[in-house]
Amino acid sequence: MGLFDRLFGKKEEPKIEEVVKEALENLDLSEDTEPSFTEVEEVSQEEAVVESSEEAVLEEEENQDTVEENQDSESVVEVSQEEIEEFPNSQEVSEEETSELLETVEENSSEVLEQETPQAEETVQEKYDRSLKKTRTGFGARLNAFFANFRSVDEEFFEELEELLIMSDVGVQVASNLTEELRYEAKLENAKKPDVLRRVIIEKLVELYEKDGNYDESIHFQDGLTVMLFVGVNGVGKTTSIGKLAHRYKQAGKKVMLVAADTFRAGAVAQLAEWGRRVDVPVVTGPEKADPASVVFDGMERAVAEGIDILMIDTAGRLQNKDNLMAELEKIGRIIKRVVPEAPHETFLALDASTGQNALVQAKEFSKITPLTGIVLTKIDGTARGGVVLAIREELNIPVKLIGFGEKIDDIGEFNSENFMKGLLEGLI
Repeated sequence: MGLFDRLFGKKEEPKIEEVVKEALENLDLSEDTEPSFTEVEEVSQEEAVVESSEEAVLEEEENQDTVEENQDSESVVEVSQEEIEEFPNSQEVSEEETSELLETVEENSSEVLEQETPQAEETVQEKYDRSLKKTRTGFGARLNAFFANFRSVDEEFFEELEELLIMSDVGVQVASNLTEELRYEAKLENAKKPDVLRRVIIEKLVELYEKDGNYDESIHFQDGLTVMLFVGVNGVGKTTSIGKLAHRYKQAGKKVMLVAADTFRAGAVAQLAEWGRRVDVPVVTGPEKADPASVVFDGMERAVAEGIDILMIDTAGRLQNKDNLMAELEKIGRIIKRVVPEAPHETFLALDASTGQNALVQAKEFSKITPLTGIVLTKIDGTARGGVVLAIREELNIPVKLIGFGEKIDDIGEFNSENFMKGLLEGLI
């Protein structure tokens, strides 16, 4: 079964047990359970008068008893008042005890309420749906408006569609290829109305991402030390992503260490050190303006000596000085391999999804500088440009392996193409 069928195929029929249960719940049993009021309606008016008079007599007797009880209680009150005068402080003590008791009850009840109503934790799919809402609604609004404007499928239809796809940040190449495939499908199916092609458009977008079904989205964790190298321009959320991942992996029981190799920016070192303090993992730093490779070497040796499971290395992102950056990353790579020959096991490029096509340009440039094994897509919750994932997949064939859902410390996770495509496209068909 293909990705499209898994996401948008026919829904499963309900189980027979559920159908029977629903039928029993909706069964009308009112005829058997309703009481009959015919006998009550046949009570004569005379009997009703007798009953009312009897009730009046009973009420008068009850009132007389109440008066007598009140008189008895007054005498009791007088006696208790005399006893209280003998112990003047007893009233004050009871008030204090009462107030303390009330406070204790209130505290306990509030604690019980908090325990009974815990906040439900978001599922992975709910995080995808939330973070892709702007992208989904933006693309969906454009697509719906597009179909509303066209009555027939002609050349103008395909030109407008290609422009819409480009505006949705799926990339020029994706838009061009998709439009050509739709032209062929329209001729093959002899489609005359735009609505016929709505499902085909979504299906082609899914197929485009699916390709040969080989996503390579999993992170290559090792049995011993796993070394992850992070690259990316300043301001894309690279250091923040490292900090959140450190928290995630530590919560999973892993021994984590960070290396602050962006030594040319004091702010970058301080930011990573603060993340280390916050999530309680060690951070290897060096003196200001130190050689990044020397800091990486210290980190590698410490990681091996201390039995670290995951070592994450933060690097500089000065893309404007490509030659210097390339030389620096190559040197870091050699130092890493000197300690662990098969490392780094992952080289992640952090990209800000809100930059749209500019993120695609950065990916192209960094792929020329150093081999990339995966992408960390950040800030997708605050943008309508999530379609850039399709462009990266088509034009660079670099898998997205990690995705940031928001600002909370646990708003990061491993990328899942099915969750992503469902969050991006569901509701458009």
